[in-house]
Amino acid sequence: MPQDDARSPDLRVDAAADGPMSEAAVGGATARPAQRPREINRTGDNLDDYTVEPVLGLPETPPEGERILWQGAPDWRVLALGAFGVRWVAIYTAVICVWRAAAVGAEAGLTAGVLSAIPLAALGAVAMLLLAGVAYFQASTTVYTLTNRRVVMRIGAALTVTLNLPHRWIGSADLKKGPWGSGDLAFGLMGSTRLSYLVCWPHVRPWRLRKTEPALRAIPEVEKVAALFAEAAQTRIEEQALERGGPAAAMAAE
Repeated sequence: MPQDDARSPDLRVDAAADGPMSEAAVGGATARPAQRPREINRTGDNLDDYTVEPVLGLPETPPEGERILWQGAPDWRVLALGAFGVRWVAIYTAVICVWRAAAVGAEAGLTAGVLSAIPLAALGAVAMLLLAGVAYFQASTTVYTLTNRRVVMRIGAALTVTLNLPHRWIGSADLKKGPWGSGDLAFGLMGSTRLSYLVCWPHVRPWRLRKTEPALRAIPEVEKVAALFAEAAQTRIEEQALERGGPAAAMAAE
């Protein structure tokens, strides 16, 4: 994945989970322009560029030995309230409506005050519906995948991006709980590679602009997913330590 380059946002990352690294790599795989698989449109002979993945959420079939432990997507309601600010729009609309009703009602009576606030309430409702619709669309086009070797994030509504994050590239994972048992799981990446905050938004840790942290946003049962990730990452570290240095290195990794 290149650094924050607005000229080439539509990138995906090679699905090879543990392949050789390069300086322009994200998660050990070189970023390249997306080449979406195609299938024949059942209603005619036209080809659709956005149709089929060999495995849901993955750009290629996982290599031998890799297992999918969990797949999910954001809860659009939580995404709307948090990332898209519907909660703050609702609070702002309520405050403005109360102020308008009070100001007009003090001079013209309660009924006139309430009627004067109705247009403001309608505008606020339209804004919240639009934001909720965008959140629903974002959630419906997102697939998060956790395997025993990596985290894969297929994100983006208009511009599809697939981030491939092998466990060895993740230096930290931060859990933030939200409503209804949901929450965010953000990953701090090791090394100097930078991701574009704007390209990855809203699937990032909020306001980490200097070094973007990709995040699984608004996922249900976030504590369960965090536990799966922690176990898979630790197991992968121990396996790689055994491959490189034998039992002594595995004990040191623990």
